[in-house]
Amino acid sequence: MNLPAAPRPLTEAEVAEAEAQLGVGFPHEYRRYLLRVSAGGAVAQLEKTENGWWWAGNSTRRRDLLSLPFPHPESYEDADDELHLRLPQAENYPNEDAFSEAMSAWNAECWEFDERKTAGSVVAKEHGCGFATLLVITGPLTGTLWWDGRATCDLIVPLSLDHSGGARPVTFGEWLGRDSWELLPPGWG
Repeated sequence: MNLPAAPRPLTEAEVAEAEAQLGVGFPHEYRRYLLRVSAGGAVAQLEKTENGWWWAGNSTRRRDLLSLPFPHPESYEDADDELHLRLPQAENYPNEDAFSEAMSAWNAECWEFDERKTAGSVVAKEHGCGFATLLVITGPLTGTLWWDGRATCDLIVPLSLDHSGGARPVTFGEWLGRDSWELLPPGWG
């Protein structure tokens, strides 16, 4: 039985080409991993496709969001609450078509807002059931890892070695070799 070969490390030229094409600089620890260890392995594989460099398993639909800074979840709590308060109510519309149109517009706004919650990050590891570990590529939180639990609880939380006193998100180097599930807040989910 032949197993597929592990992804090889990338060359400096390949990493530089990927960064230039994606319009970002990779976090230091992740960049070192790409050059010394692997283009995949513990994380989603960075690969050159017919559409350019991108991570296997990550949707290419919103490549435009990668260069935007990853927003700390606390930064959009009020806007999220305000958006949900604007949920259209059928009794406020003259007919079903008007209500349906309002709901469609609101759903589109929610979808866009939700997409921007992960701007500046990529899925480093998929865990199934809609759960994923995010690697932040841009912004003040560059190089840290976060848990995307929006599938069940609508939260993005830091993966941390210590969830008491602020829960500093782990860096890529601290995360490697660990299980994301073990870095979640106590009682999460």
